[in-house]
Amino acid sequence: MPIVTSPTATTQWAERVRELARREDAVILAHNYQAPEIQDVADHVGDSLALSRIAAQAPQSTIVFAGVHFMAETAKLLSPGKRVLIPDAEAGCSLADCIDADQLRAWKAEHPGAVVVSYVNTTAAVKAETDICCTSSNAVEVVNSIPRDKEILFCPDQFLGAHVRRMTGRDNIQVWMGECHVHAEISPDSLIETVKEHRDAELFVHPECGCTTAALWLAGRGELPAERTKIMSTGGMLTAARQTASKEVLVATEIGMLHQLRKANPVTSFLPVNPQAACPFMKMTTPEKLVACLENGCDEVMVDPAIARRARGAVERMIAIGQPGGGE
Repeated sequence: MPIVTSPTATTQWAERVRELARREDAVILAHNYQAPEIQDVADHVGDSLALSRIAAQAPQSTIVFAGVHFMAETAKLLSPGKRVLIPDAEAGCSLADCIDADQLRAWKAEHPGAVVVSYVNTTAAVKAETDICCTSSNAVEVVNSIPRDKEILFCPDQFLGAHVRRMTGRDNIQVWMGECHVHAEISPDSLIETVKEHRDAELFVHPECGCTTAALWLAGRGELPAERTKIMSTGGMLTAARQTASKEVLVATEIGMLHQLRKANPVTSFLPVNPQAACPFMKMTTPEKLVACLENGCDEVMVDPAIARRARGAVERMIAIGQPGGGE
């Protein structure tokens, strides 16, 4: 298949992808951080948990997840009877890699009786050692569902953990010091500089970002109106994008998200706080790899049944306390 280099080639490539998807009885999922052409050819675009839940209800027998490996694992957890493919099995995640199952078991041993809350941006093996999962939009709700006298081990994202600790007012939350390297590099300095250049803009900040505290600090000082400073998941950003009347919105998250925001609201100008905030793992899914995945049925993602059963329980316990909302 030729490299996509022109509108004609893009159309031909998209037609080939759709033809192969029909042949393979496949539903194509694309994360919000994927390249625009991958998003545009997908059946569904969104955050990883929402996509996995959609795929579980889809009639197709094969799931192609254009994202990173832990996301395809989550799809397999919720659709154990379906074939799950990922265009590049090497597409990892710096945040998910911050903690493994052995490290979590050791941490639990240091805090007997603590409740483990893990972000969905973790491997299936870590989810299997978890009491309840959370997303960036429901992390506060999940933690509030746990008795206040219970110690909590929150992993793996330190910035989301700090946000949850701040919002719940609990001092018994131990936070694992992990981070998404892309979100961490959306720094307070870059935020402050961008805000000064666009003083009338609204601000959407993902709670994984290293600048989350700075955004709240600016709002508290009155340098950025509090009503225009919004800490939210990617799903929350899409909802807010459809509702905003602002001429400009500054966006602090991975830049792939801008494509969906601009489609949701073509009138507003959505600008990245850090234009360099591109995840190299997300961009490992290329048009050529997507075609090869469908043509060759690879790479298939498998999860050990015993691990899958325990990991699925952590996800289901989250869902049981209410709608999980937007994921990462």
